[in-house]
Amino acid sequence: MNTDSAINVAENGKPAMRQAHATASSRTHEPQHTSLSQKEPVQQPQAERYPQGIDWYVMGWVVILHMGALAAPFFFTWQAVVVALVMHWITGGIGICLGYHRLFTHGSFRTFRPVQWAIASIGGLAGEGSILNWVADHRKHHAHSDQEGDPHSPREGLAWSHILWLARAYTPEQLATHHRRWAPDLLKDPVLMFIGRMFLPMQIAFGLAMLGIGYAIGGFYFGMSLLTWGVFLRLVGVMHSTWFVNSASHVWGYVNYKTTDDSKNNWWVALVTYGEGWHNNHHAYPRMANHGHRWWEIDVTFWAIRTMQCLGIAWDVVDYKKKSDSLAKTSVQQVEEAETDKLAWNRGELQAEVEVQPTPEPANL
Repeated sequence: MNTDSAINVAENGKPAMRQAHATASSRTHEPQHTSLSQKEPVQQPQAERYPQGIDWYVMGWVVILHMGALAAPFFFTWQAVVVALVMHWITGGIGICLGYHRLFTHGSFRTFRPVQWAIASIGGLAGEGSILNWVADHRKHHAHSDQEGDPHSPREGLAWSHILWLARAYTPEQLATHHRRWAPDLLKDPVLMFIGRMFLPMQIAFGLAMLGIGYAIGGFYFGMSLLTWGVFLRLVGVMHSTWFVNSASHVWGYVNYKTTDDSKNNWWVALVTYGEGWHNNHHAYPRMANHGHRWWEIDVTFWAIRTMQCLGIAWDVVDYKKKSDSLAKTSVQQVEEAETDKLAWNRGELQAEVEVQPTPEPANL
């Protein structure tokens, strides 16, 4: 496993936890978040990291995609490169960043149910698993960010936070408990659950469509070009782009706000994730639709949300310049209420949040 440059190394060779967060600039604001756990994550022996063994389904999927991506240079066409770049933005930018993350995980805006389902389907084509697993994992990450219980903290190793955490297998009972705890609202939407179950068939159908369209237009070579570039290489690119948010954006970069974790604003991660790399801003204000809080922090995903708002298909866009929008419940309160049926979880109401939200103003919005 790679050495995490953000972790100090103790004399016994084991990583020692960071003692304090980096001091922010004089413009830094200090929202006081409450985490579900303030214990440092422990660097576990390799065997203890996978108590249920390796999830060979997940790792097999990752390996197959990378092997397919290696074939892309042998079937190069400029048309396929354009398809790959466009699909990277559609599936990664719209599907994952705007959909899985800002809409379904944090409720940064609201939209019509058919639009939600369409975005969830697009997110499924990003290859990062079902929406249920993705949202549950990410809400848990925010609740325990860089503390014990965080699914993918770089304090347990850079490679762990980037990809190795995905290899951990879970029993069906563990997964069911995880979903009920962190994504009870999604469980109540049968269409979203169906979209999640169709994850693999959707990938196969899309791949065959790319191959068939390419073959019909330009023969076998062009069909393979669209398949290797528009599917395999594009999927690998989307995956690593978003994985860098979990790894690199908790290690390298600068901070605008003091938080209880190691989140950083990282410009090159923001570039390949359409604004998700302004991660310190996001951890300070998780529900805020705009992750760019300074003039140079460009957030392409927020532009897409604003465009949807102008078209009348998005509303209640969270903007902390408005005091009324800066109030939110904690995930603990909301999830516990959901588990006891005290709160109706649906897409038209406030979704699960994962940190206590105060009412501070971001710097110079």
